[in-house]
Amino acid sequence: MTTDHHEHPAHDENKIIAERRAKLAAIREQGVAFPNDFKPEHKAAELHAQYGEKTREELEANPVSVVLAGRMMLKREAGKKAAFATLQDSSGARADGRIQIYATLDLTGEAAMAALHHYDLGDILGVTGTLFKTKTDELTIKVDSLRLITKSLRPLPDKFHGLADQETKYRQRYVDLIMNEETRRTFKARTAAISSMRRFMEKNAFMEVETPMLHTIPGGAAAKPFITHHNALDMQMFLRIAPELYLKRLVVGGFDRVFEINRNFRNEGVSIRHNPEFTMMEFYAAYTDYKWIMTFTEEIIRQAAIDAHGTATLTYGGRELDLAKPFQRLTIVDAINKYAPGYTPEQLTDMEFLKTELAKFGVKPFATSGLGALQLALFEETAEAQLWEPTFIIDYPAEVSPLARASDTQAGITERFELFMVGREIANGFSELNDAEDQSARFLAQVAAKDAGDEEAMFYDADYIRALEYGMPPAGGCGIGIDRLMMIITDSPNIRDVLLFPHLRREE
Repeated sequence: MTTDHHEHPAHDENKIIAERRAKLAAIREQGVAFPNDFKPEHKAAELHAQYGEKTREELEANPVSVVLAGRMMLKREAGKKAAFATLQDSSGARADGRIQIYATLDLTGEAAMAALHHYDLGDILGVTGTLFKTKTDELTIKVDSLRLITKSLRPLPDKFHGLADQETKYRQRYVDLIMNEETRRTFKARTAAISSMRRFMEKNAFMEVETPMLHTIPGGAAAKPFITHHNALDMQMFLRIAPELYLKRLVVGGFDRVFEINRNFRNEGVSIRHNPEFTMMEFYAAYTDYKWIMTFTEEIIRQAAIDAHGTATLTYGGRELDLAKPFQRLTIVDAINKYAPGYTPEQLTDMEFLKTELAKFGVKPFATSGLGALQLALFEETAEAQLWEPTFIIDYPAEVSPLARASDTQAGITERFELFMVGREIANGFSELNDAEDQSARFLAQVAAKDAGDEEAMFYDADYIRALEYGMPPAGGCGIGIDRLMMIITDSPNIRDVLLFPHLRREE
């Protein structure tokens, strides 16, 4: 058995690294230490899939030659004449990404066996050989030749204890990916979901586009931006908080269906649901409204879950979540009545009562807040966290929806929705406001709110108003939070679990 068990106290790690550096120095003296001429032709998962069910006799009768590379995760030596090891490659999110190798003095040769004895866990090896089954029916490569491709200088964590803490997993994601099948599975699912969303959009005649990430005016959302400086132009710029206003400029330009899978940046709090840099898919479709967009959004999310998870019936935190059923639709007041019963219709339309009630939750509304904003704040405090099953909350007040089309039938209300599941917002969409004069007035109201102390209120974007003045067809649009959706699909409690490299404080 190799002596490198990775159970050494922390102060022994430097000694292990020094030993490995000495081995590398010896390899350097022999010639090329990091060769780049080994070309693997097979992957472990593919070999398991193709030959895992074959019997020993079948493999002996029809020998299968294999050329494979992988990281050595286990090593078991049987004296000087034979050794077993397990190699792990990129092919499997589960254990089928590993395959056992068997080296012998007779077949592999004395020099290769001696070298294998000195190889450490974590080293990347290249092997050629043939497949066979062991007595315990494990698919194994009988090694003809063996090479060290990359020398690992740092010991891997003990496989039973893994990385010491959660922060180290996030900070050293490369080690987490080596050691943890669950982590690999999460990120393969994320890729599958994003690919699914892209296919779904293309199938429905949406064109994928790219819009700027450096903005002269932050727009398209109510959020606090990151501020930077462009040296050549000597001007202040902002990292994108949303691509919305650029995407709608494209609808003005005649691209009826556009989408962007985009990175946004918001200079706000960090929590288990918030990262300052996050991924959304935002899309717009001319000649549709918010009802069409709701149905379409539901279909996108359901298909992404199926493609990433295998089914639309999920489990989150031990509780079932069914995305196969039609998503329910409730107004803000309906949701309060359903999930926080006890308020009378009179109370829910009494601004002074609502302010007093919100004070109990520690919420102090802005001086400019109207009835709709107060109702929304009460919904957020009493009902939002209880929306487990997918639920569209509809009919948002105009004062908190500066880019949404006003309702034709209800004063002060817009044709807007937010999608909630597992008690958190996943998507936000609406019938787009294409009336340039109305949009200009809404922007001015946002400027007044900003002047009154609302740091997240929007700026006035004169060029966007100019674009609308050329004429934008009626349209619907939506933004889907991919990170939060992936938390749910992969049953991950923290947004950092679905981000390969989440933001952390600088290492001390």
